[in-house]
Amino acid sequence: MFGINDIPKFFLAFFLVLPVISFIHEAGHVFFAWLMGGRNIKVTVGTGDVLFRLGMLEVRKYYFWYGLCSFDNLRRNHRLANILIFLGGVLFNAASTLVAMYLVEEEVVEPGMLTYQFTYFSMYYIFFALLPMPYPDGTYSDGKVILDLIRNKPGIRESIYRITWDKEKEQWQVLDHSKTVVESFREEEEALARAHELAQQNRPSRLINTKSGEEVEICNYPRVPL
Repeated sequence: MFGINDIPKFFLAFFLVLPVISFIHEAGHVFFAWLMGGRNIKVTVGTGDVLFRLGMLEVRKYYFWYGLCSFDNLRRNHRLANILIFLGGVLFNAASTLVAMYLVEEEVVEPGMLTYQFTYFSMYYIFFALLPMPYPDGTYSDGKVILDLIRNKPGIRESIYRITWDKEKEQWQVLDHSKTVVESFREEEEALARAHELAQQNRPSRLINTKSGEEVEICNYPRVPL
């Protein structure tokens, strides 16, 4: 039964152990995103205003709540690569839990509240990350995305945005995934900036330039793992 003496243990778990577990989880996503050639990798720990940035790490005011990893332009952007990226968080959580259990069993580390909370909440994190479910904000759990990737469901497939030169109208056009003109511009840089904006807002997506008559990928924006 939860009593008054357990309140400090709760705060220890909430403000220290869970953020560490969350960071390990995001590190797993980052590792496989880096392995697959991802660029502009960023890890966000927490939510709210930014407290500080250190390299690819961004820590926000409410550091104990929420976390995500973002990246662009995977060099190996295929189904297996994305499955590994979304599975990476769980793999790192599982590996760190096994290491903690091994260190306790080998008496390298004394068993105590921290080791218990770390293993317990790591398993908790793994379970809910793998549970295939949608979240209220429209995002999906890692397990849901992995399952959709395995099934190759239409909703998980990439949208393709294009920029192309219209010779008759002498203007650059931004086309959406159905090849419908979204906007037209006089300058290529303006069209490219708008196309990047649309592709980022509608992940997963690819951005393609068709000026030369051939479709050349400029950038891709994979789905963001949590």
